[in-house]
Amino acid sequence: MTQAVDIAIVGGGMVGASLAAALAPFGLKLALIEAFPHDSAAQPSFDERTTALSNGSHRILDTLGVWPGVSLLATPIRKIHVSDQGRFGFARIDAAEQGLTAMGYVVPNRALGAALWARLQASANVQVFCPAEVSRVTAGEHTVTLEIAQGAATSRLDSKLIVAADGVHSAVRSAFGVDAESRDYEQTAIITTVLPQRFHDHVAYERFTGSGPLALLPLEGGRCTLVLTLGRATAASAMAWSDQEFLAEVQRRFGFRLGRFLKVGRRVPYPLSLTRAARTSAGRCVIVGNAAQSLHPVAGMGFNLGLRDVASLAELIAERRHEPHFDAGAASLLTEYDAWRAADRGGVIAFTDGLVRMFASPSSVVQRLRNVGLLAFDLLPPAKAALSRLSTGAGGGARVPKLARGVVLR
Repeated sequence: MTQAVDIAIVGGGMVGASLAAALAPFGLKLALIEAFPHDSAAQPSFDERTTALSNGSHRILDTLGVWPGVSLLATPIRKIHVSDQGRFGFARIDAAEQGLTAMGYVVPNRALGAALWARLQASANVQVFCPAEVSRVTAGEHTVTLEIAQGAATSRLDSKLIVAADGVHSAVRSAFGVDAESRDYEQTAIITTVLPQRFHDHVAYERFTGSGPLALLPLEGGRCTLVLTLGRATAASAMAWSDQEFLAEVQRRFGFRLGRFLKVGRRVPYPLSLTRAARTSAGRCVIVGNAAQSLHPVAGMGFNLGLRDVASLAELIAERRHEPHFDAGAASLLTEYDAWRAADRGGVIAFTDGLVRMFASPSSVVQRLRNVGLLAFDLLPPAKAALSRLSTGAGGGARVPKLARGVVLR
C-alpha cells in the first residue's frame, strides 16, 4: 500500500529534524526518514560534539519551541577573540558593544537532538520512519515515490516534495541528478574537550596557525571544546600522542591566555573539505544543510547556514499552504527558494573558504596583510557589526527569515 504525504524529509539529523519541527504546526502530512535513532551511538549528527549557534539560530530554535530543551546546557559566548600565531594582529568582538546579550551559544549536539526529537514525538502529523533507509526514488511529474526499507519490511510513500537532508554524501541529491563539487582541504579537525587552568569567561577563541585554525569554545564547568585543525599526516600522529604530548602541542599553538591546559577528553578526527551542490533544488526535490553545502568549521557557520535553509523553506511553505490546491513541490516555490538562498549561501561559502585560504597562505605579503587586517578590524566597529549581520544571514542586505527574527510562522 502506498501512502500519500505532502512532504517527505530524508535525514533526521540536526537540519532535517529542525525542518520537521518547523513544518509540524502547519497541518500538513509529513514523513521523516532517518537511518539511526537520535540517541544511538551510531547517529552521526547527535554525537559528542558541540555546535556554536548564532543569535539567529538561537531565535529560530526558540521560536520553534525547541530552545527550552537545551537552554540549561547552553553556554553563552560573550566575546570572540581572533589571533594569528606569531603575529601581533588580533581582533575582538564583544557582545555588549554590539548591544547583544551574547554573540551566540555553544550547545551539546546530543542535547539538541533530544530536544528536537522530543518535539517531533509530540507532533501527531509527523510520521517517523526510523531506523529506515530510502532504497529507491522514482520521480514523477506530480509526485515522487519513495521506497523505504525497515529491516525486512518495505513501505512506499508518494510525496509532493522531497527534502534531501541526508548529509554531504546525499543519496537523494544524487537520485535527482544533482552533482556536487568537492574540494579537499587536506586537513583533519581533531575535536575534543579540554579543561584550562583559568575560567574561559565565556570567550570563544579562534587562533590561526601555520597548519590550520585552532578554536576553543566555552562550555559549562569551565571546560572548552577544542577544534584543532592539522595536516592529515600530523593529525594521524596526534591521535596516537599521549594526553600530555597532545596538551603540550595545544599549549604551544594557543599560548597561555587560559593558563595551562590540565585535562583532555576523548579525541575524534574529522577530515575536512568543502562540498557544494550545483543546485539547491531539482524537480520536486529541495536540498538543504550539508547535502547542499558542507563547510570548513572555521567561524562555525555550517549548521547556522543549514538552519537558515530550514527557516527559509518553512516560511515559503507557510505563505503558500492556504492557497487552493497547494502543492509543496511546485516549481515556482522551489525557484523562489533557490533565489532566496543564493546570496546567503554564496556569501558564507566564500567567507569561510576565503578565511581558510588566506590564513593558510605561506606568502609573507599575505601574512603581513592579514596581520594589518586583524588590527584594522579590531579598531573598526562597522566591520564588527557587518560580521555580526553575516552570521544571521543578513550580509549584503539579504532577506532574513522570519524565524531568525523571532517571528512565528502562521
